[in-house]
Amino acid sequence: MNDSLYLDEARDPLIIAEGWMKDGKDVAIATVVETWGSAPRPVGSHLVIDAEGNFHGSVSGGCVEGAVVSEAIDVIDSGKAKMLEFGVADETAWQVGLSCGGRIKVYVERLG
Repeated sequence: MNDSLYLDEARDPLIIAEGWMKDGKDVAIATVVETWGSAPRPVGSHLVIDAEGNFHGSVSGGCVEGAVVSEAIDVIDSGKAKMLEFGVADETAWQVGLSCGGRIKVYVERLG
């Protein structure tokens, strides 16, 4: 078994989110719910974000994560979950780093 394939408690985004919430922070979680074509992270990948824009984990890489963090701050403020989609059919795809032909859907929700 290759232990490097598994996250330890110090790197697991869900455990990080739980700790942030215990510290009184408002937290959102972004989860990859669908991929198509070339996608850097598999379905089920998580990114946790606090209201100050701190984040841990990964849903894609590059500028996609910056866009997800920005949307997550809005989700924390509004309490309303969002489904985000990034891909080459979207004119922003080249800007957010999915010019390789892939598409991802990311569900962002507030925790707590």
